[in-house]
Amino acid sequence: MSEKRKINFDHLSCSPILPEAKEAMLIFLSEDNIGNPLSRHMFGEKPRKALEEARQNVAELLNAVNLEEIVFTSCGSESNNLAIKGLAWANSKKGKHIIASPLEHHSVSHPLKNLEKQGFEISWLKVDNKGVIDPKEILSLIRPDTIFVTVTSASNEIGTLEPIKEIGKITREKGVVFHTDAVACTGFVPIDVNEFNIDILSMAGNIFYGPLGTGALYVKKGVRIQPLIEGGVQENGLRAGTHNLAGIVGMGVAARIAKERLSERSIYLINLRDKLIDGVISKISDCFLTGDRVNRLPGHASFCVNLIEGESILLRLNYFGIAGTSGSTCSSEALKASHVLEAIGIDTILAQGSVSFCLGIDNTLEDVEFFLSEFPPIVEKLREMSPLTGAADLEQFKYRKHSY
Repeated sequence: MSEKRKINFDHLSCSPILPEAKEAMLIFLSEDNIGNPLSRHMFGEKPRKALEEARQNVAELLNAVNLEEIVFTSCGSESNNLAIKGLAWANSKKGKHIIASPLEHHSVSHPLKNLEKQGFEISWLKVDNKGVIDPKEILSLIRPDTIFVTVTSASNEIGTLEPIKEIGKITREKGVVFHTDAVACTGFVPIDVNEFNIDILSMAGNIFYGPLGTGALYVKKGVRIQPLIEGGVQENGLRAGTHNLAGIVGMGVAARIAKERLSERSIYLINLRDKLIDGVISKISDCFLTGDRVNRLPGHASFCVNLIEGESILLRLNYFGIAGTSGSTCSSEALKASHVLEAIGIDTILAQGSVSFCLGIDNTLEDVEFFLSEFPPIVEKLREMSPLTGAADLEQFKYRKHSY
C-alpha cells in the first residue's frame, strides 16, 4: 500500500472522531472525573450533568421533545436489536404481525427472522429497482394485529432515501408503531421525529463523527418496549449497565455540531458524491449505479461492475490507499449475494461485482480525482484476468440498462 495516501471512502464503518468530541471525552477519562452519573455523592455531580447535556444534544438533533425519550446504547446494532425485540416482546399480547423492509441491516433482519421462529409473522415489503418502498403497500398490509412497521431511513448499501415522512403519516393514522433504522443518515439528512411521526429510531454516534461504540434509541413517550439488558435503573430501566460516560459525552458533542453544520456538510458531500458518480459512469463501461441517482445519502455512491468481483476491486484499491466496501460491513465477510441487491432485482452473478463508497467531511476533491484516476485501470486489469471475459454466454451476465 502506498504510504503517501490514505483515503477513507468507507465512512459508514470508520469515520474520524471530531477534535471537539475527543477533547470533551478526555475530561471524563482523567482521575479528577471518575464518578458514576448515578452516584448521589460529590463525585457523581459533574458526570450526571454531562450525561444529561449529551442527552439534550442528541434529542435536539432529532427534534425530540422529552429528554427521557433518548436511551443511550453501545452502537446502532444494539439500538436496532432493542427496538425490534423490545417492541415485539412488549406488544405480543396485542398481536404478532410485523411489516418490514427487505433492505434492512442485519441487526434488524436477523432479529426479525428469529422472531418468526417464535411465532411472529413478518410481511416483507417490495421495493422498486432503485430500492424505494411504496407507502401504499404498507397501508394495504396493516391489520388489527399489526404491532409495528420497520423501514430503514436509508440503506447503507445502495444509499436510497426512503419516504419516511409518508410512511409515518400512515402508521400514525392507523395507530401502529413506526420504527426506522436511521443509523446511515442521522447527522446528514434532516430528521424530525415529530414531523415525520417516528415512534422509535436507531442511531449511532460514530457515523456523525462521534466515538465508535456509541449509539442511542429514540423512544417516543408512551411507546412500550421491553429491555434486553436488565438489572439496573439506567436509561429509565430500558438499558441497564454502567454508562460509557466518555463515549456518551463525545457523541453528544458530535450531535450538537452535526445539527449546527448539517446543511453545510450535506452540500459539500453531495458535490463530491456527484463528481465521483459522474466520473465512474463516464470512464467505465458496463458499470452501473445502484440506488436512486439523486434521492440518496449525501456522500454515498454504489455500483455494480460487470465481469469482476467487488472484493477483488477493494483489494486493489486498498493497495493504492483507498478504502471502500462491498455490501455492508457486517456482511462483507459472508461471501453471499447481498440481500439488498437481490431485493432490487440484481442478478446474483452481477451482485458479486458490487462496491460502495461513502465519503466524509475529511475527503477532498483531490481524493475523488485520485480515485477516478486509479479506479478505471484497476477495473480494466481485473477484467483482463476474469474468466467471464469473452465467454460465449456473456450476455446472460450483462446488466440490463432498461431495468435499473
